[in-house]
Amino acid sequence: MEYNFLKIATEGYICTLTISAPKSLNALNSTILAELGDFCDHFDCNQYRCLIITGDGEKSFVAGADISEMATLNNLQGQTFGQKGSAVFRKIETLHVPVIAAVNGFALGGGCELAMACDIRICSDNARFGQPEVGLGIIPGFSGTVRLARLVGMGMAKQLIYTGKAIKADEALRIGLVNEVVPQADLMSRAMEIATQIATNAPLAVKAAKLCINMEYDMDVDEAIIYENGIFGRCFLTEDQKNGMKAFLEKGKCDFQGK
Repeated sequence: MEYNFLKIATEGYICTLTISAPKSLNALNSTILAELGDFCDHFDCNQYRCLIITGDGEKSFVAGADISEMATLNNLQGQTFGQKGSAVFRKIETLHVPVIAAVNGFALGGGCELAMACDIRICSDNARFGQPEVGLGIIPGFSGTVRLARLVGMGMAKQLIYTGKAIKADEALRIGLVNEVVPQADLMSRAMEIATQIATNAPLAVKAAKLCINMEYDMDVDEAIIYENGIFGRCFLTEDQKNGMKAFLEKGKCDFQGK
């Protein structure tokens, strides 16, 4: 599939995906969602060890969903549109490798929801986050009500969603919505730095850690511990484990091969 709204760049084990629809501040329409879904379906998690997602330009990560498209929808079409976005973001959330959102400006509505589907959120100091949907007569439709409460707590999520208020980067950091705030000029270099740190570690172990965290979140504690122990044991079947521990004992560094 050829992409009209996605730009892809690679450097070693790291892939950077840029959503590029600058005229609409990278707002998500059905075409962009389809392209994102196709990208996830064909992403090579063996070749790449980390994915960075960002938006084109300096003003906006993703300004939201395309309101001009949503304004024409009836109830069944609206539900279908919401399901499409939720399914794509779930693909991003469950991608086998870590995904970093490099938020470079507005992350409103669907943009905030996209960032929340990523594992790590780094934002520039000019970033703005919000769920303004109630001001349009709708609710967050791409799993925003699901993920926001899990990230920042139910009380703060309700306040943000009920008021529709946008918050600045420092407030997003304070409530735990983002991991770091950096100057805009440093955003991509910082995202790349974190991605590089991830990519130097054993890729099978990183994938296993992501799987455990995602799967265990809603489990009973005892059930989650049993699940973790099983995945922990499977790590000892890998060459990465043997080579990594050997290198550690010999005070060297391991070049993990993902085997």
